[in-house]
Amino acid sequence: MFDFRQLRYFVTVAEELSFTRAAIRLHISQPPLSQQIQALERDLGVTLLERNKRKVALTEPGKVFLDQARQILAQAELARSRTTAVAAGHSGQLRLAYTLSVSFHPALPGTLLRHRQVAPGVDVQLREMNNAPQFAALLANEIDVGFVRTEPRHLQDARKLRLRLLDREPLMLALPSSHPLAARTELHMGEVADENFVTQSRDVAATLNDRLATLAHAAGFQPRTVQQARQISGMLALVAAGLGVALVPATMRAVHLAGVSYVPLADPAAQMLLAVASRIDDASPVLAQFLATVDEFAREAGNL
Repeated sequence: MFDFRQLRYFVTVAEELSFTRAAIRLHISQPPLSQQIQALERDLGVTLLERNKRKVALTEPGKVFLDQARQILAQAELARSRTTAVAAGHSGQLRLAYTLSVSFHPALPGTLLRHRQVAPGVDVQLREMNNAPQFAALLANEIDVGFVRTEPRHLQDARKLRLRLLDREPLMLALPSSHPLAARTELHMGEVADENFVTQSRDVAATLNDRLATLAHAAGFQPRTVQQARQISGMLALVAAGLGVALVPATMRAVHLAGVSYVPLADPAAQMLLAVASRIDDASPVLAQFLATVDEFAREAGNL
């Protein structure tokens, strides 16, 4: 059976219509080239090239075989390039989840933009999902990677997952701009013990609600929640309306809403982690390439 080398040799001779020029182009001597063409013709049982001392010409079977040979070589090159791309993590599918608050952090758009530049052939499927459902989806192989705001609650789950820390993001207080504390450069949690709080619903912001409870407990009080909203924008609108103050990640400063001021918290524990979670046993090249992009972004951001 003929091989790819013989096909390349034949196509080159057919294009040059000269064994001498074809040999130069292929960087081989002429005798081995002639031998390979003869072996190809014997294998096919047909004459592909008419040759004499003055010229080389394609026979009718040779013209048909030239078209087929080009298609075979093109298909082989396509298979090679696609296989190489998959092995390098540059082609395939990546199922990625993220919590709502992460969408305001530069790590998510920054990593996605860089990954798209490195691996444009990867189909990234995005899903907004809270932390606990993300961990469950990872373990069930329903997603490949997730941007999370907390660690797994259960040790047996943590042993099956790997977390790459991206940031320990400071937490801030969002206050009505007319509030007496709104002009401060920083606040301690205890200074807002008597304030009303507005929060997001627990089913969409359990981790942030837990951080609020933990910080308030450390400051000696229990937060008094008077209003809840499902969306961050709705929560900030309630702050702007003077209904209360809210605990938010520092990147929420990117949301400029009239009537809302952001003041950093000085409490040492006033921070919220951001990490990328994936399964330890997932050896996918696509995932490996994405995690490498995550690491590169984190190093340049000074978080590694």
